[in-house]
Amino acid sequence: MKSNTYILSIETATNLCTVSLANHGETLFSIVGEEPNLHATKLTVFVQEVVERAGLTFADLSAIAVSKGPGSYTGLRIGVSTAKGLCYALDIPLIANNSLEALVAGYMEKSDRDLDGEVLLCPMIDARRREVYTALFDTQGRELSETHALIVDETTFDSYLEQGKQLILFGSGADKFAETFAHIPAITVVPAFDSLASHQDRMAYAKFQAATFEDVAYFEPFYLKDFVATTPKKSPLL
Repeated sequence: MKSNTYILSIETATNLCTVSLANHGETLFSIVGEEPNLHATKLTVFVQEVVERAGLTFADLSAIAVSKGPGSYTGLRIGVSTAKGLCYALDIPLIANNSLEALVAGYMEKSDRDLDGEVLLCPMIDARRREVYTALFDTQGRELSETHALIVDETTFDSYLEQGKQLILFGSGADKFAETFAHIPAITVVPAFDSLASHQDRMAYAKFQAATFEDVAYFEPFYLKDFVATTPKKSPLL
């Protein structure tokens, strides 16, 4: 039996491409691709690099964890395909984590703010324009609403504000609403809080201990919305 539990985590639900490696849920190394949309060209490079940084080989890995969505259709497809390929090749389990739950876990771990019972956590992954993928969580990390797509305006959270709640918005979809909610003290928009693979590390280890694994053959990402291919509109001059 292995004395160490090395789990490699992959996060490609947003424009960032990130990989981390943890032992017993504690992050050892993490790589973040700062340039957007690196998934197709850099993900496998990052995977190789993070294993080498730890002085390990792929045979030392106990499992692969991946962000399953919601998020970018292309990013999720690449991330999950890579994770499944590694699991097949290494004959190790696949662990899947909801992208929003991972965001919440990361925020709760890093925040120095006192989170009381009146605070609601609202992770957001950018969809398009004023739309996000989101859900509400309490300060214990418990999900209060199902993951859904939401078009946000300045009245979106009025019902919660009327109940005396405070909301904290964070994630790739939150930044664009900083101005929208700037005049509402009860709503805090946390800037530049990105989805990172390391946010999954403790969640993945807990699932490993509980043997909460996915069927590698049949697992698919949680896209939430169907992918719609569009073609550019022709110029009226053509």
